[in-house]
Amino acid sequence: MKIAVIGLGKIGLPLAVQYALRGHEVVGVDISSTVVDLVNRGVEPFPGEADLDVRLRSTVASGRLIATTAYDAAVPEADAVVVVVPLFVDSEARPDFAWMDAATASIADNLTPNTLVAYETTLPVGTTRTRWLPRLEEGSGLREGDDFHLAFSPERVLTGRVFADLRRYPKLIGALSDAGAKVARDFYEGVLEFDERPDLDRPNGVWDLGSAEAAELAKLAETTYRDVNIGLANEFARFSEKAGIDVRSVIAACNSQPFSHIHSPGIAVGGHCIPVYPRLYLWNDPEATIVRAARARNAAMPVHAVGLLSALVPDLSGLTVAVMGASYRGGVKETAFSGVFDTVDALSAVGARAVVHDPLYSDDELRALGFEPFHRGDSAAAAIVQADHRDYLDWTPADVVGVTAIVDGRRVLDPAMWAPASYAAIGAPLATASPAR
Repeated sequence: MKIAVIGLGKIGLPLAVQYALRGHEVVGVDISSTVVDLVNRGVEPFPGEADLDVRLRSTVASGRLIATTAYDAAVPEADAVVVVVPLFVDSEARPDFAWMDAATASIADNLTPNTLVAYETTLPVGTTRTRWLPRLEEGSGLREGDDFHLAFSPERVLTGRVFADLRRYPKLIGALSDAGAKVARDFYEGVLEFDERPDLDRPNGVWDLGSAEAAELAKLAETTYRDVNIGLANEFARFSEKAGIDVRSVIAACNSQPFSHIHSPGIAVGGHCIPVYPRLYLWNDPEATIVRAARARNAAMPVHAVGLLSALVPDLSGLTVAVMGASYRGGVKETAFSGVFDTVDALSAVGARAVVHDPLYSDDELRALGFEPFHRGDSAAAAIVQADHRDYLDWTPADVVGVTAIVDGRRVLDPAMWAPASYAAIGAPLATASPAR
């Protein structure tokens, strides 16, 4: 097949490589000429994706994958066009379709008959049918169901392990017609391979959910579940701190039977997915009180972490506090919706001077994000662990000279290694808490 992949980001590029590895002719489109140039030289534009560097070089060298900024070099005569362009959401849960609208217009301008257009970007329910369908038909002059097919198939992978996740998880699809569903199924069966999953109630592979709307909701539901679950865990953690209970042991006990799946509490829920998609769901369902409450609880955790620090150091005004980790999670160089921003803001609000360390970011990169860099061995009166980078596991007070208190926002540190500094953690009993009766 000839396949066009629109958007060569942290999901789109591995998808393009995967399709090329299966022997197909793939043209990737991206608005960034820098990304296009790097891809065409076989150089990964971003680090951290397992096996991407080797597989990218292989597929580019074979000629099966090329990149371009021009839609007219990729879309015409394509058997399939896969769209992985970002959708942004503001603080009021309103989606910003600007980039996707522009990409859809460019696809429509170059669309030719007998093409499958598959959107993989997570969307509010109804977007494929009510937004993309009329734009594609009007812009192309073609009719969906007769001249081309339109489907939604959510990406379900995690950055850093995209290739493994593509094999492990069923590929969900939802089309606008039975014919479109067959074309979508045939396409994805031709570009993906699946691991055996005896834990599933049906064979792993391409699963047709019957409509684009069902596939759209499936992605929102599985990610919103995680945000709500973490919000509940954070509720338990905050109560446990006051009650003198270690919530970590409680959660482990609960999860020892198969009907409990409580997630881990923590200082923040970050990344492109988990803090964003509940807002898309709220756009569809503004009366979803549970979803809204969980999102509010999770968004408040950086302020709560600073509150824990204030309990150890009552007056933070004028003191330097090191925030350990700019990334939204350990081992990933990405700051999308990272808790570092709200943590720094909360420290500034109490008069502290926040400095930020991250082993994956240079000083210039941290400054570009608006942070003052901290180096291992620098001085600070206190510290907060924001990202669970492995590097921090062997840090001690010698690495934060003069530290008197530390808040472990991810429960990854050994408190004994930080003595004599005061220690607090999300979900751990406060030093002043009385044991629960």
